Amino acid sequence: MKKIWLLGSALALALALTACSDKTDDKASANKDKEATTEKADVSGTLLDFYLNLKGKVNEKDSDLNAYEGAQTPPPAADRQKASDSAAAVAEELKGIKIPSELKGQKADLEEALKDFADSYQAKADELKKDAPSLDAANATFEKGQEKLAKAFESAKLVAPTFSAEVQ
Repeated sequence: MKKIWLLGSALALALALTACSDKTDDKASANKDKEATTEKADVSGTLLDFYLNLKGKVNEKDSDLNAYEGAQTPPPAADRQKASDSAAAVAEELKGIKIPSELKGQKADLEEALKDFADSYQAKADELKKDAPSLDAANATFEKGQEKLAKAFESAKLVAPTFSAEVQ
């Protein structure tokens, strides 16, 4: 009888300890989820600020390029030169943009996107120095950058912007 009573007590103690440890794990899990949610919110704000800054810096320097690309008839050589200078200025500006340390989870995608954007604008600058420029290759590089930018936004659970529409 003592063995049964001892076995029953041990079983009851084991169940009690298991129940207590589950509550502790649930609390720890809830705290981790809350911290992750807070961190995501902070990252999304920083990512949006980074994007708005990026867009602003490009739009400050690309007006002549946009005028050239939006022209209905072939612009004169002087306008082509202004567009080339504008594209080169944007490429240089993009090379100097730093990614905030808070965006460490998106850093690789953002660095690749910035490189593709800078390469695209530099290719446009170089191509516009020719008599018959073709911007197709530069535009393809820009699209690659836009895809990498979208990947960074999606990793932060944000809707990806259409960068090309906002810088023209």
